[in-house]
Amino acid sequence: MKILLILLAIVLIAFLIVQVFAMSAQKKIESYSYTTDKKYDLFEVRSYEATLFTSVKLSTQKYEEGSSQGFSILAGYIFGGNETNEKIAMTSPVAMSLGDSMTVMFMVPKENEKKGLPKPNQSQIAFREEPAKRMAVITFG
Repeated sequence: MKILLILLAIVLIAFLIVQVFAMSAQKKIESYSYTTDKKYDLFEVRSYEATLFTSVKLSTQKYEEGSSQGFSILAGYIFGGNETNEKIAMTSPVAMSLGDSMTVMFMVPKENEKKGLPKPNQSQIAFREEPAKRMAVITFG
């Protein structure tokens, strides 16, 4: 019984260490800047800054297929799939839009300017400047 309690304590401590590491790593990820204009019970209204994104437009209308394929293409670019093999920091969120085609977008870190970004190895990757916008947002954990 003593051994079981010791093993359980070790597993619990390991779990807590992993959670603390994951939370600290997530805090280092740059996210889309906004100000909260107004809060309601079920949603809030936010104003987002104009921001540069890398994007890929896919001909599929299937969410699972398109999101996976688009994420892989853009992740390849930021993990060094570009003309200088430069790694670019991951940001949050990954934005997706689905209509007659699917577009997947990664926000470019603020420290990077469009003219200084390396050319992608994949020809379907484009840079897209999103204008400032105001949106109603539902948050979840």
